[in-house]
Amino acid sequence: MELASQILGSMPAASVPPPLKGIARFDPRKRARLGGAPIAAQLETDKKFRELVAETLTAGWPELIASLAEGAVPPAAEPVMVAAAAYLTRPPGWADMVEAARADLERSAAAAEDSAQEQTLSRLREQLAGQKSAAKEESERLREQLKASRSEVSDLRRRLHEARERARAAEARAAEAWEAAEEAKTAAVSAGSSVESELRRLRERLADAERQLESTRRAAREGRSVEDTKVRMLLDALQDAAAGLRRELALPSGIHRPADSVASVAPGRQGVQAVPARALADDDPALLDQLLALPQIHLIVDGYNVTKTGYGTFTLADQRNRLLTGLGALYAQTRTELTCVFDGAELNGPVPVSAPRGVRVMFSAPGQIADDLIRQLVRAEPTGRAVAVVSSDREVAESVRRMGARPVPSLLLLRRLGRA
Repeated sequence: MELASQILGSMPAASVPPPLKGIARFDPRKRARLGGAPIAAQLETDKKFRELVAETLTAGWPELIASLAEGAVPPAAEPVMVAAAAYLTRPPGWADMVEAARADLERSAAAAEDSAQEQTLSRLREQLAGQKSAAKEESERLREQLKASRSEVSDLRRRLHEARERARAAEARAAEAWEAAEEAKTAAVSAGSSVESELRRLRERLADAERQLESTRRAAREGRSVEDTKVRMLLDALQDAAAGLRRELALPSGIHRPADSVASVAPGRQGVQAVPARALADDDPALLDQLLALPQIHLIVDGYNVTKTGYGTFTLADQRNRLLTGLGALYAQTRTELTCVFDGAELNGPVPVSAPRGVRVMFSAPGQIADDLIRQLVRAEPTGRAVAVVSSDREVAESVRRMGARPVPSLLLLRRLGRA
């Protein structure tokens, strides 16, 4: 088949047998492998194609073909070539020649197989002997390791027992130390709480003293003292209160004027009974109106406490703008001194605020909350001046009440601003 596949590639296309035309176009290296069966069938049935292949073989191996034609097989010839030449040229007795070549091939294959098996068996015996020796050495090594491991396990068990005893003792000591630490922690927390409260009060006093000192220095630079300002404020309040009381009680002026001697009917005046009641509850709607009517009153507003009560859904900027706008309108109606305090302890920088006319806007300094600034404002007022603080913070309300100011709930201011 290999000889025939080589001839197919060199044959003219017209001479190629029809069944092999497709195989003739195959690659020469694949032609015998892929088209072996059709080529073998064509050699068996097509005498002309077989003789053409035989001629090529005769041209290449003339001595082999001549010996086969005489009925003799060269002793050095390969059995495969002898069988192929006998099949293609078909000399007398060619079938016996093919059979003899097949028998030679089988004997050669059997001898080669026996030799390979003998070599394999010898190699396996050597490997088995080596493995037995290695297994023996490994067994001895494992015995030594087992002996050492047993000794180590015994030592580890002893150490484990000692470690457990030490752990139990350590746990007992840790439990005792934990109880002592808890007691010390409780005592420290209690002491720390009282110390922290005292420290906070001392810090507030120190901050007040520093601010008063700064105010004194500033007032001294301006040519007047804080005490002078407080006295002047108190005198103004007393003067306004006296004038209001004179009007409410219809007291005559200190100077008798000629027109006072003329009898006439005076227009309606407010009598004493028309003065609103002074003792009002903190949630009475009339409380804020009555306070705003007092002469020289100072109204201090806890800014975010009021805005979060009334405008909690707004942004902080919108809350401030809404409140300051309402306070500006309230000042335009009452001419009352208004101070609005915002918590500025958490701010990263200055806040742009457009304060309306008559409204003082203040932010607490870093490290200070708005509640402390409100207490400082109340403490800075002279004793006897009317001061009201608008905040719903209970702690702020109680502290300013102890300092003489009147607390007002945030809701009352929100209602008053709504009317404005």
